[in-house]
This record gives sequence, structure tokens and C-alpha cells, in this order.
Amino acid sequence: MYTITTRMNNLIRCMNQYRTGLLAPLDLKSCHASYLLEICGCPGISQEQLSRRIYINKSNVARQLAILEESGYVTRRPGEEDRRVMRVYPTEKALSALPRIQEIMDNWEEAVAAGLTAAEREKLSALLEEMTRRASALLEE
Repeated sequence: MYTITTRMNNLIRCMNQYRTGLLAPLDLKSCHASYLLEICGCPGISQEQLSRRIYINKSNVARQLAILEESGYVTRRPGEEDRRVMRVYPTEKALSALPRIQEIMDNWEEAVAAGLTAAEREKLSALLEEMTRRASALLEE
């Protein structure tokens, strides 16, 4: 099992290096892609919800959102129903960058999955989804 974890970690590290280089012209780092994809897909998401969806602890989410806010990619506002809940919204800058971010993500996935059949891709995706579900359940315990 350790082999699976090592290979997944190596794949993620390669992906981060790939994304960082391509996102640099947008003044973004690799980790920001996940944030912006979620925020653009769910405007008004709370910081806590974002933390749970991307599996990053709350303090790191707050820190990265401060960077994205300073860079003009997001705005944060207190929730209307509960002023203690901080809601995150994409700016026009984020929405404009979204197609490029998606293109980078799509190109990465296509490149690393090249040579796999459609059935193999589906199977791999299902297996990773199941492993993620189990990992998430461990976090809830």
C-alpha cells in the first residue's frame, strides 16, 4: 500500500511543478488552481466549506485566500445569514483566468493519461474516487 501512496505523491508533485510554471504568468501558484476552480464553480462558498471540499486545513485556506484577495482574484464578505461566516466570491479577474486554468488542468490530465483506454480511465477514476471517499471518512472519525 505504501507504494500506491508514494506514486500518488510523486504524481501530485509533478503536477504541482507543471501547473506552477504555466500559472506563473497569471501570478498564481499551483495550489491556487484548486481554490479558484471551487470558488468560480460555487460563488459565495464559505471558507469552511472550501476547506472541506479541497481537503486543506482552515488556517491554510485563510492564508491562501488572503493572497488571492490581495492579487484581485477573490473577494471575501461576511455571510448575510451569519456575519461570522466568511463567504468567498470570484472577481472578474478570476472568471477571466478560469478558461486558462481549466485548459492547464485538462492538458495535464490528457498528457498523464495518454495511452490509457477510455475503460482504463473510467476504472482509474472510479478507484481513485473510492480511495478518496475512504480517506475522507478517516478524516471524519
